[in-house]
Amino acid sequence: QVHLVESGGDSVQPGGSLRLSCLVSGLAWSTSDAACMGWFRQTPGKEPEAVARLNNRGYILYGKSVEERFTISRDNDGNTLYLQMDSLKPEDSGTYYCAADSRGGYCHDSVGIGVVTAYKDRGRGTRVTVSS
Repeated sequence: QVHLVESGGDSVQPGGSLRLSCLVSGLAWSTSDAACMGWFRQTPGKEPEAVARLNNRGYILYGKSVEERFTISRDNDGNTLYLQMDSLKPEDSGTYYCAADSRGGYCHDSVGIGVVTAYKDRGRGTRVTVSS
């Protein structure tokens, strides 16, 4: 069973930076034919928005609204997923969720960024507020 726990959410001024972390367990990253992780965010009254994803083939994809500002990465032992967020804007505020899946159809390189919101496993989220 995959277990995900996010941390790192905070309040920050516009233009600032934050790094979110997601502690992952139970995902067979190196031994699975398909494995993928990602981040999505949600604000009350809005649809969840996929932010970034990566798979165990090394493929990375970002949402248009965060390209060149956010960086997704994973540590070498595979236990922690990160989201480095720079040049933050008020519209980046929301609850950020870490998600994971191991189904080939959800992890393939050709799948769009939106698939992250449909990943099978997710954490409870961490809150990010960008405000002056």
